[in-house]
Amino acid sequence: MAAPAAVLAGVVGAFAYVGTVDPNEPGHYPVCPLLRLTGIYCPGCGGLRSAHAFAHGDIAAALGSNAVAVIGYAALAVFWALWMVRAATGRPLRIDLKPVYLWGIGAVLLIFGVVRNLPFGSALAP
Repeated sequence: MAAPAAVLAGVVGAFAYVGTVDPNEPGHYPVCPLLRLTGIYCPGCGGLRSAHAFAHGDIAAALGSNAVAVIGYAALAVFWALWMVRAATGRPLRIDLKPVYLWGIGAVLLIFGVVRNLPFGSALAP
């Protein structure tokens, strides 16, 4: 149970830091290189603002900054809970994602990245 507890401590520490140091104020975090060089939002743009809002309990603002990140937080929480239960019962955690699922996740991120840069997808932009 030490490994899932250590991961939880690291995630809580990261969210505590991002919750304390506001990414909405310039100069605290580096700017996305893709955004800086091209003006295009990548699928991760707005992720720190999303984490900051999530840490403060503002789920609507978190979804507005980066909806995919919030879905990722939920998915990772489910995987962590599964890991914790398996560690408590002495069973190893084995998540064998087939390539089709990995390609599907990549496709969703690619589509999200493209749509948020189009005029009709501006609601998805941070």
